[in-house]
Amino acid sequence: MKQIREKTRHITDVAATPRLAWRPWLYGWDVVAWVVAVWTAQALRFDLDVGQIEAGSMVVLAALVVVVQFGVGRALELYRNRFTPGSFEEVRALAMAVLTGGLVFGAVVGIWGPRLGVPRSSTLIAAPIALVLMFSVRYLHRQTADHRRRPGRDAVPVIVFGAGAVGTNLIHHMVTDPASAYRPVAMLDDDPRRRNAQCRNVKVCGTLQDLPEVADRTGAQAVVAIGRSDAALVRRVDEAADRAGIGVKVMPTVSEVLSAPKAGTDLRDLSIEDLLGRQVVDLQVESVAGYLAGQRVLVTGAGGSIGSELCAQIARLGPAELIMLDRDETALQQVQLRVDGNGLLDTPDVVLADIRDPDRLREVFAQRRPQVVFHAAALKHLPMLERYPEEAWKTNVLGTLNVLEAARSVGVGTFVNISTDKAANACCVLGHSKRLAERLASGMAEAGGGRYMSVRFGNVIGSRGSVLPLFTRLIRAGGPVTVTHPDVTRYFMTIPEACQLVLQAGGIGAAGEVLILDMGEQVRILDIARRMIAMSGKDVEIVFTGLRDGEKLHEELVGEHEQTVRPFHPKIMHTSAPALDPGDLDHRAWQLLVGAAAPAAVGAPAVAHPAEEVAL
Repeated sequence: MKQIREKTRHITDVAATPRLAWRPWLYGWDVVAWVVAVWTAQALRFDLDVGQIEAGSMVVLAALVVVVQFGVGRALELYRNRFTPGSFEEVRALAMAVLTGGLVFGAVVGIWGPRLGVPRSSTLIAAPIALVLMFSVRYLHRQTADHRRRPGRDAVPVIVFGAGAVGTNLIHHMVTDPASAYRPVAMLDDDPRRRNAQCRNVKVCGTLQDLPEVADRTGAQAVVAIGRSDAALVRRVDEAADRAGIGVKVMPTVSEVLSAPKAGTDLRDLSIEDLLGRQVVDLQVESVAGYLAGQRVLVTGAGGSIGSELCAQIARLGPAELIMLDRDETALQQVQLRVDGNGLLDTPDVVLADIRDPDRLREVFAQRRPQVVFHAAALKHLPMLERYPEEAWKTNVLGTLNVLEAARSVGVGTFVNISTDKAANACCVLGHSKRLAERLASGMAEAGGGRYMSVRFGNVIGSRGSVLPLFTRLIRAGGPVTVTHPDVTRYFMTIPEACQLVLQAGGIGAAGEVLILDMGEQVRILDIARRMIAMSGKDVEIVFTGLRDGEKLHEELVGEHEQTVRPFHPKIMHTSAPALDPGDLDHRAWQLLVGAAAPAAVGAPAVAHPAEEVAL
């Protein structure tokens, strides 16, 4: 991998070189190979009676070899370092050179052979002999060069899991990089068709199940998994490495290597994100994000985890103006620093406002007149909202309504409301409030307000208050790590991926729709806790606290009565939310609804209280 980086950096240097270096020794050897081949062919033709070989004819043929091989070699650039020694490209060019030279010799011998005393059939024998001799010296040259480039004995011995193209390429780069910190000693592969495979003398020694035995026999200190592998497979590798008592390294993708700000170790330590259940989905935002170019775009909750990443991605798509709105001035400073490179807070792209204040929102919208709005401002911590449901009503319900009405007042054409998987079969205050927000957005679309829609996804890795940073802090403090239930599972996605879904929704979503990302399999929180503790190397206790009020054992992405279709992207589901007119909102009905929301029994399915069942 390090060679990839070095070769990429030297592309311009190679392009700027007017002439490639001449390698006379290689040309000389090829001439000798032809002379030896012609002499040997004649000796074989005369039944090893070398006395019949005409010395004069050999001088003539040798002179012809010098001229022909020079011309062919020049045309194919065989002697100017054009090819990697021993590469397929060099083999192909060399075969072409020998074929061309053989045809020239054959033509000369066919015409003047009897006069020179050279049997015509000798050229057919000479060509393969010359080719083998040329191949042999190049093979030895490559072997010698590779041996000099091998990593030192102090390099960490590793086992590469996967004998496919990526794994063998990794081995090739490790064994030809003298500065490599790692030295491959074996390969493993679960595919029985590769049980006899080898690359650079590194052999497949078994399957993943054989890792402990192979590690013990070879002295390997780590096993290498391939970046962007299926996370379930990465977890299997990690568990097998645990049994073997060795570490796990992950090979980054080529794009990660090329975008690295500085050189370093090419293999990285296994991260918890590698174990979270699925590959990142490429949503191809650029293909549909043209609706943002040249538009005035406003983001509420711009200082949050989702809001700040959303602003960063929008800024790269060429909006006429990006308006970042939040009630937290420190958060606004951080997002401005990220997007604009400064945190001066003295420019109109940052707006201090609270979505609970409808008058302030109408003033901002009337002054700035956004054309596209992403509504990311919300209260999101489930246990807090269970204790203070009125705050959810004020922010997630009425605050959303305030933003919707301000948007409609200035004719916003595209409005994307950010929701949560807890809105599906809601059984908690957070879920009910976000479900009402989805229905309000749908109601605004039905009233002719434009393309008003919602986006629903699960837990976001690394967002403020999410489980990963929480576990990190608990482990760092020495524990205990608290998990609500041993069987509780959740969906996970990355912050950039969540924001790509939001941007994609604005391009492909229809009025009143709810877009949902297919997030693969849920991940058990206990498994995450155990792996994070194991990776920390600390002895930290895990304590089970029991499911909290309103918390489900297993989350759901789609509601019980919702029908989904996938008209545009195979990983994005479309459904609809029943429209709710703002005039039908009833605070008393809300209080009755959240008062009826009881915690789900452990191990039992959560009891849903859909907002549409209550007269709101």
